[in-house]
Amino acid sequence: MKLRSYQQAAVDAVYDHLRSREDNPVAVLPTGAGKSLVLAKIASDAVRQWNGRVLILAHVKELLEQNADKVRRLCPDIKVGLYSAGLKKRDTNTPVLVAGIQSIYKRACDLDPFDLIVVDEAHLISKKGDGMYRQFLADCKVINPHVRVIGLTATPFRLDSGMICSADHFLNEVCYEIGIKELIRDGYLSPLISKAGVHRADFGGLHIRAGEFVSEEVESLVNDDALVSAACAEIVELTADRRAVLIFASSVAHGRRVVEVLQVNHGIECGFVTGETPAGERDELLARFRGDAPTSLLGTEPLRFLCNVNVLTTGFDAPRVDCVVMLRPTMSPGLLYQCVGRGFRLHPDKENCLVLDFGGNIERHGPIDQIKPKDKAKRPDQGPPAKECEKCHALVACGYANCPECGHPFPPPEREAHDAEASEAGVLSGEVTDTEYDVQDIIYRIHRKRDADEDAPRCLRVDYMIGLERWQSEFICIEHSGYARRKAEAWWSERCLDPCPSNAEEAVDIAGSGLLAATETLSVRSISGQKYDRIIKQTLGEIPNAALEEAPF
Repeated sequence: MKLRSYQQAAVDAVYDHLRSREDNPVAVLPTGAGKSLVLAKIASDAVRQWNGRVLILAHVKELLEQNADKVRRLCPDIKVGLYSAGLKKRDTNTPVLVAGIQSIYKRACDLDPFDLIVVDEAHLISKKGDGMYRQFLADCKVINPHVRVIGLTATPFRLDSGMICSADHFLNEVCYEIGIKELIRDGYLSPLISKAGVHRADFGGLHIRAGEFVSEEVESLVNDDALVSAACAEIVELTADRRAVLIFASSVAHGRRVVEVLQVNHGIECGFVTGETPAGERDELLARFRGDAPTSLLGTEPLRFLCNVNVLTTGFDAPRVDCVVMLRPTMSPGLLYQCVGRGFRLHPDKENCLVLDFGGNIERHGPIDQIKPKDKAKRPDQGPPAKECEKCHALVACGYANCPECGHPFPPPEREAHDAEASEAGVLSGEVTDTEYDVQDIIYRIHRKRDADEDAPRCLRVDYMIGLERWQSEFICIEHSGYARRKAEAWWSERCLDPCPSNAEEAVDIAGSGLLAATETLSVRSISGQKYDRIIKQTLGEIPNAALEEAPF
């Protein structure tokens, strides 16, 4: 087995860190990039070249089996042991030991000392408290004060504490990192695309408990019959050419409803896996979904659709997956990454992986190649306590739709519609999506930049209603000069027979009198990773004739 160039670079970076520093490094490689081969190379070198003893830690049996298999294939002459209650193995004295943290965390003193500990999915090590990893690593440090720890992960952060590396942690510095887009560009990961509807489910009213949405509230929202039916219909339509569709549901009841609707409404068999699924049934379903030969009478055909609840997020390797469906919201950027990452791997029958996000997750966390932990000191979802009327400058509470002093309408709230269609947000940064909308209403208002001086030029703000409580805005620089003014004049001449006014009040008055041609459709361009969408094309109605408007009848 030969390492890819970036895998060898990761190994070299780890060695450089271990030689030059006394602390512990982390290598960051995306899901599907082959972390198992990297840790296998490190383990084999430690035994062969330095006569050391290595422990490889992971938290699920699938990772334990993968890691042990990679070490054995890379160096068949080295004895590799397994310590896992789930795998019914209790090896203890091999040069390389692959162990489940749940089985071993209280037994450090029962094992011979280790020179090197490699932690797969190292973001699971808490930076505080006394979790299983912390307890076990602390005991190993007592047994051998010179033991070194190496972390491997795709997501070097935790929702509760930010980046996992720090001077006072078991893991101290990221020594190597390569991104998703680089590996897609070089042909090592599958390209990702997103293709979905216009509107998004409204999760804005959900509460958060312990860093995640309250499960009971999510269940009540997403398990609505109409929403499930509409979502399943869209999934079926958009996956007609897909071979392996992996669905993440929010709860067992929700997942069962999805499976039922796909079967009854669309005649599609969808497997279902939860934490309570018996091991034999689970293995059979996963084998059929992977395209492996069946081992029982549960089915003989490959399974195109597989739904799961909090199970197939890590350690599940199915390169055939060419569509990932997020039917649940999450506040965890790491969980979003792990779910979408199930589609990263290459397969001969796979051109790309389609990501359908019904939970608003990509818009919540950003494109997955730019996911970072948010600053806890900032609360971006918390609006200001008051707002200023742009007409009379009164400061009023944010709940008012119209200014209580002068009656001027405030801009409509930019809320997401409660609908069953997936978000059109791009799953990778830079992904461009152009969408055409019918315009349902238009509001014209005066706009002055926040914190601008009183004599600063103002704009005509135009808000287009393009969905149920969804709006797109543009700003016409009526009072500006130079190029901005020329653009405003061109915009105005397409809509009105009168000359472009020189001040925003007059522009609003003319628009309010119905003398501007109405915009009937908008084409809006969204670039994933950029904060604002922009209008790239408009279809206009006829320009009103002022003389006809004022003629007596």
